Amino acid sequence: MTNSNYKLTKKDFNQINRRSLLTFQAGWNYERMQGTGYLYLILPQLRKIYGDDTPELKEMMKVHTQFFNTSNFFNTIITGIDLAVEEEQGIDGKETVNGLKVGLMGSFAAIGDSIFAALIPAIFGALAANMATNGSAVGVLIWIVAQVLVMIFRWKQLEIAHRQGVSLITDMQDQLAALTDAATLLGVFMVGALVATMINVNIAAAPSIGGVPLDLQNSLDMIMPKLIPAAIVGGVYWLLGKKNMTSTKAIFIVLIVSVALSALGIIGN
Repeated sequence: MTNSNYKLTKKDFNQINRRSLLTFQAGWNYERMQGTGYLYLILPQLRKIYGDDTPELKEMMKVHTQFFNTSNFFNTIITGIDLAVEEEQGIDGKETVNGLKVGLMGSFAAIGDSIFAALIPAIFGALAANMATNGSAVGVLIWIVAQVLVMIFRWKQLEIAHRQGVSLITDMQDQLAALTDAATLLGVFMVGALVATMINVNIAAAPSIGGVPLDLQNSLDMIMPKLIPAAIVGGVYWLLGKKNMTSTKAIFIVLIVSVALSALGIIGN
């Protein structure tokens, strides 16, 4: 089978990045998830590599509509490596491309979600929210700058992955594993910091024993400061593990219980 001589240009990379940022999830479905979105991402480039209405193009279109699901923040790394292989090997690289996509989508989903869907929103969201509660507008700017930097990262990674090709994975294997562990640890640390700083619930009820008022909040603080916020987070985490429970339902439950306990004078802030 004849390989293509077409080489991707800057215009191709820009087109793929625009589609990735704006429409990658548009074709999401429960059967193949991001499969159709992935094909839409690179279809113009596949037509240039294999030609219009050729058997090779039809075969690769079938390959690229198979099940695919990874992090939205790392998907173009896989795309860049995939296109580097197809440029070099054409239809002969079909099995390699299929193996790359299947092998990388899971690991990149874990890394991308740990860093970009959990760690960065937790850090910069906490900074922005804390500044906002103190009346500062700088927090909004911090959040916007963080999101712009994420967009720039997503835009640049495609060309880097295409230039490095398959060697990117072998060269960065150890670094990616270490990065995932560090991101997970820092994410847990940030969640703990958020619980301690952003959830302010105190026991307002002051029962008396033998005519002596009992300061429940002070007693709990002596056991462990911020024990109530930690218990609330633990309770919501347990609740989310229940069947048919969603985050929206959990939010409403917390709101209703909080209003009821506050109205009864049991909790305050």
